[in-house]
Amino acid sequence: MRADRKFDSLILDIDGTVWNTTDIVAGAWNNAIVRSGFQVAAVEGKVLQKEFGKTMDVIAQDLWPSLDAAQRTRLMALCCEEEQLVLRANEADITYPGVVDAVRRLSERVPVFVVSNCQAGYIELTLSKTGLADCVRDFECFGRTGMGKADNLRLVIQRNSLAVPVYVGDTQGDCDACAAAGVPFIWAAYGFGRADSFYAKIDGFSQLLPFF
Repeated sequence: MRADRKFDSLILDIDGTVWNTTDIVAGAWNNAIVRSGFQVAAVEGKVLQKEFGKTMDVIAQDLWPSLDAAQRTRLMALCCEEEQLVLRANEADITYPGVVDAVRRLSERVPVFVVSNCQAGYIELTLSKTGLADCVRDFECFGRTGMGKADNLRLVIQRNSLAVPVYVGDTQGDCDACAAAGVPFIWAAYGFGRADSFYAKIDGFSQLLPFF
């Protein structure tokens, strides 16, 4: 880990960085598959770990290649409905250790933002369930803009006039988006994936504190 540079803002990924919903979401998506009547295989949490971080349309294509575009869109909409229901009802703590406390402490030093490839409404639900809504200044996602993570990073940076931001995520997709947007990337190595290049690596969220 290195902390030879101070950043003026923090932009966060969600899945694999703030919390791990994959097993809960797998159950919800399987409920949606049953509701849809489509003849596709059930999903498992370990499969979703490899998919989360991609845009929703790409996930749908990866999981259900036998369906046409309209069917995939319909099924993903049902998945998102079921997912919202089970996550709202969930009472277990599925955040990674130390994340909530560290985000609160960091929000007192610098503005905190969220950029994710998730569906509309997911970030708001995450912030509500984790109690971090008052810590996050702004957020953006694929579900609201139809754009990928690199473009949404640029959007958040521009509209908030961020000078020296850093993004924290857990996958190669996060790494690639940061490279495209010109944003330093800190790899959350405890999350779902790997990254081949990064400004720094953290094994726990509290390790972010020296960067701000």
